[in-house]
Amino acid sequence: MSHWLLSVLAGLAVCQLGALLTTLYLHRALAHRALALAPPVAFVCRALTWIVTGIRPRQWVAVHRKHHAHTDVPGDPHSPILDGFATVQLGNVALYRRAARDPAVVARYGRDLPADRWDRALFDHAVVGLAIGIGILVAVLGVAGGLLAAAVHTVSYLLMSGAINAVGHAFGSRPHPNTSTNNQWLAWLSFGEGLHNNHPFAPTPAKLAPRRGEIDRAWPIVRFLVGRGWATARHEETRRKQPVAA
Repeated sequence: MSHWLLSVLAGLAVCQLGALLTTLYLHRALAHRALALAPPVAFVCRALTWIVTGIRPRQWVAVHRKHHAHTDVPGDPHSPILDGFATVQLGNVALYRRAARDPAVVARYGRDLPADRWDRALFDHAVVGLAIGIGILVAVLGVAGGLLAAAVHTVSYLLMSGAINAVGHAFGSRPHPNTSTNNQWLAWLSFGEGLHNNHPFAPTPAKLAPRRGEIDRAWPIVRFLVGRGWATARHEETRRKQPVAA
């Protein structure tokens, strides 16, 4: 195997790690409390999220919760229906950063995740975390190979994140009555996140694939963590989101 191919594969592997951390830790555990991770596991996920993505969890959670509160209507941070498909697919990171840097958004939607001493010392410094991650790739693959792997990871992770919000609201099946869509191919790439139509219908199950034929690649990992006593699933079965009383 050539060194360049190895670097590309390493970048794609890191992208998959980032996707797994996003769905397990940021989405299921923090944003919806569908999964409770044991403190040591949660801290490992927190540290890996820092060096793999540079994301501040409370910001990601706040933006995602705002998306749920205003899905495809004014106030949605990243709606292809409002902003255009290309804008969300290619510019999702800019839309995310705009909402994440709004103190009012974080204060309202991320108030249960206040900054602690670890955030102040380490995890709020995204550049430091990303530098550590790139440094690890360079140490393993050399300067050129490590930088190539980092570039592949960055581009593939951002495109996949954009697709979840763009493709996941524009193309695919709609078994439930909401504006999101299911795309199994995207779910395969993103550890279940491509089953986007299922999620607003039932946002709190730890499993994103309730129906036969749907595949949530993160679910076996959830079951492993639960079986080892390292996590607790809020519930597995689909429970439909209840309408808010008037």
